[in-house]
Amino acid sequence: MNRSAHAFWLSSPGEGEIREVALPQPGEGDVLVRSLYSGVSRGTETLVFRGGVPQSQHAAMRAPFQEGEFPAPVKYGYLSVGVVEEGPDKLVGRTVFCLHPHQTRYVVPASAVTVVPDTVPAERAVLAGTVETAVNALWDAAPLVGDRIAVVGGGMIGCSVAALLARFPGVRLQLVDADPGRADVAKALGVDFATPQTALGECDLVVHASATEQGLARSLELLTAEGTVVELSWYGDRQVSLPLGEAFHSRRLVIRSSQVGTVSPARRASRTYADRLALALDLLADPALDALVTGESAFEELPEVMPKLASGEIPALCHRVRYADTP
Repeated sequence: MNRSAHAFWLSSPGEGEIREVALPQPGEGDVLVRSLYSGVSRGTETLVFRGGVPQSQHAAMRAPFQEGEFPAPVKYGYLSVGVVEEGPDKLVGRTVFCLHPHQTRYVVPASAVTVVPDTVPAERAVLAGTVETAVNALWDAAPLVGDRIAVVGGGMIGCSVAALLARFPGVRLQLVDADPGRADVAKALGVDFATPQTALGECDLVVHASATEQGLARSLELLTAEGTVVELSWYGDRQVSLPLGEAFHSRRLVIRSSQVGTVSPARRASRTYADRLALALDLLADPALDALVTGESAFEELPEVMPKLASGEIPALCHRVRYADTP
């Protein structure tokens, strides 16, 4: 039986379209998933949308079920939640998360889906990939009880990191962003908010996620001597300048990268990718994380919505996509 679905494709930089795609017949060990929701990770996906992935990073930036090649045409995305319609008995009817592009139905190996806990609504589960990034970042950062911490950049990733850090005992924590409107999100997450000018200094740890050189420079300024900046921003094809000739050496400051494509070395011996994603889904039982979803539209509207997300006309942390078959 021939079956088809519909998927969102980037047809050329800055332009997207809905295409009909043929679905393969599920084989033994496969699942057929009907999409309920997907999420647009505004930072990475809008960079892909405008064609900003450097040639040197084309392989590293591939999504697990991507089709096509950068810059375009390409089918890209990795925050999908759906219901298993066919597959192993233990999965049929279960709500699952998958690192799959925006598509109405898809067939993947059963090992590629993770069951969403009953404590997590499908609408919130689209954040799993983002919270997984935050988990990995904190494994890299290794915050300690009582640390003075700033998260610079109140986007989707920065807010996820701040939400998890808010659970650490005894920390002094601020979410720092140039947009005063992020104060409402910080409040919902139970985190103090500051602008770059009013942020508290002498931090032991700064997690930077603003994707701006001004944010990274300010992160260095906020550190105490021998403090560390953990860099989460993805700059794509943009060049970044830093003031490394001032007190950077005399104060023995550290900049560390963190990237979700590999499990943090701090946990690599004891945790798998599946363990990390399952932990992220468990953490999404916290309803405060609903504050990270700041907009929603129908799947059919994506060709009109993505340019507005990329330009900032629609200001968003995570933009949720709703599918027609969603109850």
